[in-house]
Amino acid sequence: MNRLNRLTRQLSWKWLYVGLGVKRWVVLLGVGTLALALGLAHCLVDVAGATPPTFADYITLRVLDRPTRVGVFGVVGIVLIAIALAKLTGALVFTFTSEDTNLAEALYRKRARPRGLKIVAMGGGTGLSTLLRGLKEHTDRLTAIVTVADDGGSSGRLRRELGVLPPGDLRQCIAALARAEPLMTALFEYRFGEGTGLQGHAFGNLFIAAMAHVTGNFERGLQESSRVLAVRGRILPATLANVTLCAETRGTDPPMLERVAGESAVTQRGQRARIVRAYLEPEDAPAYPGVVRALLDADLIIAGPGSLYTSVIPNLLIAEVRRALEVARAPKVYVCNIATQPGETDDFSVEDHLAAIEQHIGAGIFTRVIANDNYAFALPPSARSQLVRARGDDASRAWITFADVVDVQRPWRHDPAKLARVILDWFNAQRNSA
Repeated sequence: MNRLNRLTRQLSWKWLYVGLGVKRWVVLLGVGTLALALGLAHCLVDVAGATPPTFADYITLRVLDRPTRVGVFGVVGIVLIAIALAKLTGALVFTFTSEDTNLAEALYRKRARPRGLKIVAMGGGTGLSTLLRGLKEHTDRLTAIVTVADDGGSSGRLRRELGVLPPGDLRQCIAALARAEPLMTALFEYRFGEGTGLQGHAFGNLFIAAMAHVTGNFERGLQESSRVLAVRGRILPATLANVTLCAETRGTDPPMLERVAGESAVTQRGQRARIVRAYLEPEDAPAYPGVVRALLDADLIIAGPGSLYTSVIPNLLIAEVRRALEVARAPKVYVCNIATQPGETDDFSVEDHLAAIEQHIGAGIFTRVIANDNYAFALPPSARSQLVRARGDDASRAWITFADVVDVQRPWRHDPAKLARVILDWFNAQRNSA
């Protein structure tokens, strides 16, 4: 009975709906099959009679000799079947692809990408979403580990008023990995410009917060948001704990250490003093369980690009994440920013970026750095940034892979396709040489 019920559900009446673009090609397939069958029948039996030809004789080509009838019906049948199969396949494939995607691309997405590398990308903000946009074209086995220390803007308001984890960085990752990315990006990034209580909020932040309340908890809400938007890969918060990013800074006048609490306060204070150390409160915040499993099972682990002290390092400050990175066998790559960030990395070189990471988690974990080498452009004066360069000689920079990864439209940011290609080329070269 259960098998009969399943068969009944599969034979859905929805196939008879008008406008699906399927029934016409099924009918043509039937006509082609009939024509081919007639040709084979004429080949086996001589149906020509001695009586004068009738209308039916003309329809079945009985007025022609047998070899001609066989050839005509055979050719017509094969042509009709080929056309019907091609159109029917196209109609079905269109359901699962965009209008500008051909069958080969659809097969690649369904067959090749799900068997791609298991890549874990760590960070937050625009940098992580940029990386994900490039990597998703090569594999669907992506895991994004996202910082949850944001306390400013729309995310900070929702965190304080609703008690949810800050959704901003998670929102950007969902938009980057959604199948209908251009539309989803525009929708999720839309900010209300007016309205009491709505002004300044991003729609995506409200969506995730609402989903968390509908499903009962933030973790389930994030999962359901990803499912509804057909996200390629997984998006995981680094921790479910309510953590606060803190930092020690050292000013020049007076030259003394000062403690700062809150991500936005860290960046603001850094504009007047240098960040010496970052840490989380509470310091014993547990990692989200899926994060540790993803790191231990990964083929490749990537940190950055993104704000060094407020997007990349906060993930690494979680003790369980740090231990998982130490024992994980996957190669670990750090993607250095193209430009310095005011308040965090003023005047930093490539070496300074890696040194800051090693100060917090120890040396030798990230053994490869991807850095930009295209300096043929100028940053806008309003950016208050400089291009990040390496300061050592060639011998001391063997652990750096230099490449042009600049987005020509926004040269202070990475180009998703360029960055993904450089990372994967390096990984494949390492694997082939092993």
